[in-house]
Amino acid sequence: MNESPALNIGITFSGGGARGAAHVGMLRALLESDIVPNRIVGVSAGAIVGTLYAAGLSPDDMMAALAETSLVKLVRFGVPTTGLTKLDYLQERLLKVIPEDSFEALKYPLHIGITNINKGQLELRNSGPLSAIVAASCSIPFVFKPVLVDDSHCVDGGVICNMPVAPLLSEADFIIGSNLMPYGLLPPADTGTVINIVWRCFDLGIMSNTLPSLDLCDIVIEPAQLNDYNIFNINRLKEMHDLGFEHTMGLVPKIKRSIELKKELLQQL
Repeated sequence: MNESPALNIGITFSGGGARGAAHVGMLRALLESDIVPNRIVGVSAGAIVGTLYAAGLSPDDMMAALAETSLVKLVRFGVPTTGLTKLDYLQERLLKVIPEDSFEALKYPLHIGITNINKGQLELRNSGPLSAIVAASCSIPFVFKPVLVDDSHCVDGGVICNMPVAPLLSEADFIIGSNLMPYGLLPPADTGTVINIVWRCFDLGIMSNTLPSLDLCDIVIEPAQLNDYNIFNINRLKEMHDLGFEHTMGLVPKIKRSIELKKELLQQL
């Protein structure tokens, strides 16, 4: 009997700040279980992890890179009078890890989601200056300055869609969603200050714009316990990595069954 052809497995990595370490744990679990995504989409923290994975880095190397690109280092010069800081350090670190600043040099096809605030639309980029596009995707409004990409000012892709799926619909046979901002089981909001209210509203907007994407995925990995971590909890990367790993390992049998069912379905077409 001829072995059935391998599926193209796509994965979309959502944004979520320091929670991005959970993406690495999720990936580690998938790779150790011989589930190898080969079509990638990423936004914000997911853009960093997606780029590192698409470049061929191991989970250990990805965790080391995340530690080096921590938010502490990104704002190491302090917040200027505009209330915003640049992401030059992130670009510098990416260029050290990935010397060729190009999508075409990556091991796997990659799309990065950015919000073009001049045009008011989400753009899913798979060409152009890789480090600048990743930096734009990580440019959280009110924290980082917009990044200039092709004469347009761009910010975090999560403003419009925190977990894009569109490129995978035509490029992948099976789609995994790795969502760092699960809507369920939110802890009570701290509404004691204006800034806490602003961040809560920002989180709710991000979470709600992810909902349409969830239905387009074959499997969604979203540990509810991630809601116990702040997107700026850079001192808890290992905890979040381990949470992502353990949660995903528990889903591996279901993921493998779903992949086999998808193979059977595609063979019948």
